[in-house]
Amino acid sequence: MAAFINKNSSQIKVGLYAAVVVFFAYTMIFGFRKSFTVATFDGIEIAGYSYKTILVISQMLGYLLAKFYGIKYIAELRRTGRGTVILLLTGIAWLSWLFFALVPAPYNIAFLFINGFPLGMLWGVVFSYVEGRRSTDFIGATLAVSFIFASGFVKSVGAWLMVQFGVSEFWVPFYTGLVFALPLLLFVFLMERIPPPSEEDVRMRTERAPMTENDRKRFIKEFLAGIVVCVIIYCFATIFRDIRDNFGAEMWIELGYIDQPAIFSKTETPITLIILVLIGSMVLIKNNYRALQTAHVFILLGFAIAGISTALFAAQSLDPVWWMMLVGLGLYMVYIPFNAVFFDRLISAFKYTGNVGFLIYLADSFGYVGSVGVLFSKEILQVQLNWVTFFSNSVIWLSAIGILLTAFSMVYFGRKYEKMRIREVSEAKAVQV
Repeated sequence: MAAFINKNSSQIKVGLYAAVVVFFAYTMIFGFRKSFTVATFDGIEIAGYSYKTILVISQMLGYLLAKFYGIKYIAELRRTGRGTVILLLTGIAWLSWLFFALVPAPYNIAFLFINGFPLGMLWGVVFSYVEGRRSTDFIGATLAVSFIFASGFVKSVGAWLMVQFGVSEFWVPFYTGLVFALPLLLFVFLMERIPPPSEEDVRMRTERAPMTENDRKRFIKEFLAGIVVCVIIYCFATIFRDIRDNFGAEMWIELGYIDQPAIFSKTETPITLIILVLIGSMVLIKNNYRALQTAHVFILLGFAIAGISTALFAAQSLDPVWWMMLVGLGLYMVYIPFNAVFFDRLISAFKYTGNVGFLIYLADSFGYVGSVGVLFSKEILQVQLNWVTFFSNSVIWLSAIGILLTAFSMVYFGRKYEKMRIREVSEAKAVQV
């Protein structure tokens, strides 16, 4: 009994340590990514197109290519030298902001692409430290909510630099990176000291190992329909999360909130805490299949919250701040499970040896195709958008379609699991005979 208690206590300590470290590590990484979106770059156009939208598209293209490359790179990632990889990639991203500030527009647009590619590789590297553990649900939830918190926090830091110190829109990203540079070194150092999964972790969650090309093809063939539906769901969530994230400053201005840097943290911090409790509580569910279906339930609820809150806002029955918070909560309830627990529990439930990074990057790559596609369509068709109107109208349709797709996914993986259980029982009987 004493040995069991000691082992359980050790697992809790490792889980808490890992959760805190990866949360702050990825928050620091985010400091090199999104602070430029707090600026509006009013009055600047390139060949008749919105300069800020072109910047967002350029960074997204870097992210997009990184996600496609990451399908292979992260799937085959080894467990040594990851800290060096993180610092090298983040350093390239930070250097790109220096050149963005020094090189005049429109030539500095290219540096957003250079910034996006290395940063697009880092989620999979960081997640590799924590996957395949009994406490992965909690640690993964903590890691995933870091970019909800970080998105608001980083923008607040950027807005603070602009308002308090008069830093120009072009220099804000570089100086924001300066704020986060030393803390990043500390948390990467601490992350390197997270112990590997224990033997009990491997027994409960299956071994996590690099996946060859044949491994990846076999997995996709086995779960093709379910993966396609999940990628579509994730694509929807990514598109509208990115619109809210990248054009949040414009939306707040349209809603009447001007020069209020704290508004970003005011809405994102409660979302962070709620998502952390919801997704982190899944660590209490030991049965991997039941946890997978619970993740589906959270996704369904997320679509419902986003759709209902938006309908109430459109009917002028909901305050703008509450709407931005609730629609963000709903979208993140869809988005976060795929980045934290959904794929981890899928691999565990169906007892596959592999890694989560492959599936996350597969979904992410198509998600960013959708985000870039929406922004390209806006600029090419010269659509003059009111971001609040476009976003609210689209979310209602998104929610209705998302609920139907999620219900299909629940049924699909449920039937797959039942077939696997029947096969295991038949094989066990054959061995006994």
